[in-house]
Amino acid sequence: MASGIFALLDDIAALMDDVVVMTKVSTKKTAGILGDDLAVNAEKATGFVASRELPVLWAITKGSFLNKLIILPVAFLLSSFLPWAITVILILGGIYLAFEGVEKIMEYLLPHGHDDNHEKIKNKEAGEILDVEKAKIKSAIFTDFILSVEIVIIALGTVLDKPISFQVLVVSIVAIIATVGVYGIVALIVRMDDLGLALIKKSDNKKGILFGLGSMLVKALPVVIKSLSVIGTIALILVAGGIFSHNIEYFHHLLESWPSFIKDFILGLALGFVAFLVITGFKRILHKKTN
Repeated sequence: MASGIFALLDDIAALMDDVVVMTKVSTKKTAGILGDDLAVNAEKATGFVASRELPVLWAITKGSFLNKLIILPVAFLLSSFLPWAITVILILGGIYLAFEGVEKIMEYLLPHGHDDNHEKIKNKEAGEILDVEKAKIKSAIFTDFILSVEIVIIALGTVLDKPISFQVLVVSIVAIIATVGVYGIVALIVRMDDLGLALIKKSDNKKGILFGLGSMLVKALPVVIKSLSVIGTIALILVAGGIFSHNIEYFHHLLESWPSFIKDFILGLALGFVAFLVITGFKRILHKKTN
């Protein structure tokens, strides 16, 4: 009886060793998309008053966990019974990401005179501010859903030859690491100035390492925040281009001699612009009909 228990424990230990190894492999495979996920979601989580940053980020984080709970079982079922559906979902998600990236570029190139959202939020009533927060949270969670699909599918692809129980363990761990890691770093970014002020207060007569580090963090935050919008937009286009390149045969062999990130950016930008024209045209037609 005792030997049987020890044998079972040995099997469990061996399984967990394999899970750890494959989790590392899967995490490395998804490292690029996780970096893009960080840039996109950090940009999405900024632009709120300081007191609302963490509550908004927590709401987005909860939405991200819910996304994973929806995506994981569906991904396992589709990979077993309808593998082609995963490709279709990825491509549709890529079109949305490309559209969103190009839309941001067009808003920058062709401003409409009402882009100062932060200033407008300051002048809104409490109820209106709450509506703005809900809209941004909803947008962030939707974008997270698409990026989460890509992360889960890439992780799943590394363990497709393994038993289903093994797949569930590895991909679930990767999904948890993705959510905790990405939103943990985002939380540090949006509260960078508070940490800087705390270090300044602990410094001796505005001198020393603590004061210097705190001042640097406070001064760096505006630069980081402004950079996040640009980085997030580029990340959206790159992620979309990568989806098109890896899942559409024609695009996979297009510009093969070019560096992959340039190829992905061109594909994401081109198809995003097409999606932007189609969606914008459709919106104008609906607007004319309603008026």
